[in-house]
Amino acid sequence: MASLRGIQQPELSKKLFKIIKSENHAIGAYESASRERISIASQLSDWGEATGDDSVSDISDKLGVLLAELGEQEDSFAQNLEEYRGVLKQIRNTESSVQPSRDHKAKISDEIQKLKYKEPQSTKIVTLEQELVRAEAQNLVAEAQLTNITRQKLKEAYDIHFAATIERAEKQILLARHGRRLLNLLDDTPVVPGDVRPAFDNTHQARQILNDAEEDLKDWSPNLEPIPSAAEGMGSNLMPSEVGQAQSVMSGGDGERDVVSPRSERSVQESFTEGQRGQQLEAGRGQGDMVHPQEGQAF
Repeated sequence: MASLRGIQQPELSKKLFKIIKSENHAIGAYESASRERISIASQLSDWGEATGDDSVSDISDKLGVLLAELGEQEDSFAQNLEEYRGVLKQIRNTESSVQPSRDHKAKISDEIQKLKYKEPQSTKIVTLEQELVRAEAQNLVAEAQLTNITRQKLKEAYDIHFAATIERAEKQILLARHGRRLLNLLDDTPVVPGDVRPAFDNTHQARQILNDAEEDLKDWSPNLEPIPSAAEGMGSNLMPSEVGQAQSVMSGGDGERDVVSPRSERSVQESFTEGQRGQQLEAGRGQGDMVHPQEGQAF
């Protein structure tokens, strides 16, 4: 069914759909790595105990604790990636909702060209050209909404992604450093047959290293360069807040809704009406092209 959904995606959103789907596989891999790392940590502790060497048993047990925490960081990273992936979906959904607007405009343009070729005197050309003006106005606003949401959400998504990457890296470095401290407590001086190794007397220090690691994780806080956004003034219609205070709604392809400012429709209609008053359409009208409204009039 996942592949079927991919086939059904509008052309405009197919590439981002593929990225989002691939990220889902990557997230699954991080979650799997987390489980494996925690399992390996447990196995290491069990093996250390089975050696019968008190020093190895104590150190391996505490190394297992740190390794398990490394696994937890993988799971936390996967959860943050899921949040980032959710932001990318907002761009994809907007792309999906803009596709019908593009298709509608292209379809009308094709119909006009066919009529001009086959029936240049047809009165239907005038009607289609009027419809094309309205379709272009709707598409003009939809395209502006798409570029607004794309830029805003791209920054937001990868802000989450890179912040999560930095958090995972810094916490894993922190844990790894404490793991190296544990290794320094293990005496690896060679012995000859018959010698008895001294009893392990670093139990308290090993325990303190784990406590230090725990405290460092609690005290960790991000130290990131902020990524400012100028999109705070964007209204619920995905346009600058001063544009299109009233809204008419155009249904999106994902069940979500994209809004189109009625102001743009009204400007196009006024432009078209003025053009009608200024000229009389003749029988050979099909040979000419209708003057489209300026982009500024659509907003």
